[in-house]
Amino acid sequence: MTAPIPAPRFEPVSGAPVCELGESPFWHPGEAALWWCDIAGRRLHRWHPGRGQADCWVLESEPACIAPCLGGGLVVGMRDGLWAFDPDADGGRGRRNRLAAPPYDAAAQRFNDGKADAQGRFWVGTLDDARRPLAALWRWAGGRLERVAEGATVGNGLAWSPDGRTMTWADTTSHRIFAFDVDPADGTLSARRVLAAFTPRAPGAPLTDYGGRPDGAAVDADGALWVAMYEGARLVRLAPDGRLLQSVALPVRCPTMPCFGGADLRTLYVTTARHGRPAAELEAEPWAGCVLAARVDVPGLPVNFARP
Repeated sequence: MTAPIPAPRFEPVSGAPVCELGESPFWHPGEAALWWCDIAGRRLHRWHPGRGQADCWVLESEPACIAPCLGGGLVVGMRDGLWAFDPDADGGRGRRNRLAAPPYDAAAQRFNDGKADAQGRFWVGTLDDARRPLAALWRWAGGRLERVAEGATVGNGLAWSPDGRTMTWADTTSHRIFAFDVDPADGTLSARRVLAAFTPRAPGAPLTDYGGRPDGAAVDADGALWVAMYEGARLVRLAPDGRLLQSVALPVRCPTMPCFGGADLRTLYVTTARHGRPAAELEAEPWAGCVLAARVDVPGLPVNFARP
């Protein structure tokens, strides 16, 4: 009989600031640092283990997703477009340069979850503020932004299998995670299908009976998909075919995205949110908005670098 997988024990990262809406964490191997953004707070954060404090940059618009760039700096998906960001410019205050204007009405939509693939292409989904099914998935490559999928309300959950031939993309509001076949050579997508679907919250049902909806995701070295279940107070670990392998309880109601970090990629970091949450919930969950961390047995995949 197979022994049960031990549940990770999550605690807040010491010295990391509390965010309104933490998102898009990644571990930078060259800097040995964790990066993430606060969408509602319009900030970028970088935390080095052992320093006791984090660096912070305040931005002009909501930074929804970030990825490291080959040659230095970041690519940042924001409401007002896709940008290259140099954190060391202007005496460390940082400077951004626009790569692409927003391909949507920025008064009603914004970029959301985004990551680079192993070839350096940057993929980024959008969300519709009114939760209409107008969100899309875009791919930035060769100086061009191309629409490659559509029909979502909140694009989320981008991740790739270890061989790069399968990509996931979630529509948070519809409680579904999609999988695509990917041609690594040119990034062509095909065979869109539902990998996993979750039960929506019944009208009037308490949050304690709700398993959450899929937000950000990360893949481990075994090819399993770790998904933050927003409002579900948990992470789920899914097999490549979508089967539930593990459900991990968290001490906060609203996790947003996991990532793997540390020198051995066996520290699982999770960003969380407190923005717009009820006062009673925040009083009961003092770690809401914190970055949480736990050690895990299976390491994750290293972050991919974008070619801006």
